[in-house]
Amino acid sequence: MRAADLVLGLNAAAALNAVNARRPLDRRHRASIPAFLAGWATSELPLQTLGVHAAANVAAFAAGGNRGLRGAVGLGLSAVTAGELLATHRSARRAADVYERALAAALGAGYRDAVVQPEHPGPAAADAHAPGLVRMTRIRRRFAHHADIAYGPAGHANLLDVWARDDLPADANAPVLVQVPGGAWVTGNKQAQAYPLMSHLAERGWVCVAVNYRLSPRATWPDQIVDVKRALAWVKRTIREYGGDPGFVAITGGSAGGHLSSLAALTPHERAWQPGFEDVDTSVAAAVPFYGAYDWVDAEDVGHRGLPGFVGRHVVKASPRAEPETFRRASPLYRVHAGAPPFLLSHGTNDSVIPVEQGRLFAQRLRAVSRQPVAYAELPGAQHAFDFFGSTRANLAAEAVARFLGWVYGRHLAAAGRVGSP
Repeated sequence: MRAADLVLGLNAAAALNAVNARRPLDRRHRASIPAFLAGWATSELPLQTLGVHAAANVAAFAAGGNRGLRGAVGLGLSAVTAGELLATHRSARRAADVYERALAAALGAGYRDAVVQPEHPGPAAADAHAPGLVRMTRIRRRFAHHADIAYGPAGHANLLDVWARDDLPADANAPVLVQVPGGAWVTGNKQAQAYPLMSHLAERGWVCVAVNYRLSPRATWPDQIVDVKRALAWVKRTIREYGGDPGFVAITGGSAGGHLSSLAALTPHERAWQPGFEDVDTSVAAAVPFYGAYDWVDAEDVGHRGLPGFVGRHVVKASPRAEPETFRRASPLYRVHAGAPPFLLSHGTNDSVIPVEQGRLFAQRLRAVSRQPVAYAELPGAQHAFDFFGSTRANLAAEAVARFLGWVYGRHLAAAGRVGSP
């Protein structure tokens, strides 16, 4: 193959990838998963992608790939790629304004004045450590000093990690965040997910708990939510030994973890999902789900067309038609109520796995009934799992979550007559 043909082919593929990262080719049908997989890293790491793209073109052109019509077309496609990637980067930076507007609308324009940091290390916690793609590969070693702790009887599926600063006092009584991983209820574990968020909070004195839970098809619903509630029960009972405050426990998760964290937050007294620990308090102080699957029924026809069938075959082991009540009771959309805790919901407009319309609908339904604040951030250009990498958008999301939880924590301390660090 001549160099010009190679350059043309590479640049055509790069341009298609960049366009798909900015405007996914599909969001609700079978092609949506390949669209997500192809554009995921590109949409979160556009400048890094641009650097690789530029280096490849320089090398190819040095070998004569810029000659003739093919070379000229390849050069034009390269310019398209660069333009799309730079636009994607600008879109990611808009997350800061989106989150700020969402928080101000839900909490009040002066909400920042009510944000409280944990007592240790206090308001002077270092902000110098940007998440970074490389740093995220090592961050678990920095904070997960207590790993693979059993919280239930299901072996590896019932293990958790506790993240905290190594200088956190044993009696810190720090606020706690429980992280529930995603993976379509059939895969995933407590490692590699939500590292930007957990490291951001742990650096500032929070205790974070990342959990495993039983997965389908070996497990059958409601095993997954039972395990999440069992992990919450363990935290309420044990986290004080690790410097955490069992009186302030928030919950988060992405995708299937967004579904499970939302469902757990909305159903603290669901005795059928707490076998053997029915009377344990599994309520949470706040919920921060990311791009969750909030409706297994999809009666409004706004979700992914394949989700109800997938859940029926692999998770519930029954169809929505055969067991409609099971699907409804497992859907946070139908479990909203006035006593829900404060929520911060995040969903990307480009989500090709769980369409943004489902997140938007859940936010509307929850706001209509909840007595507590419901903040909803619809992030322009964000794909599914946008918070996985140590990217610009993931960092901005972590900062916004910290502000939201700090506001809720401040209210908690005030209600308890305790003093926090503003």
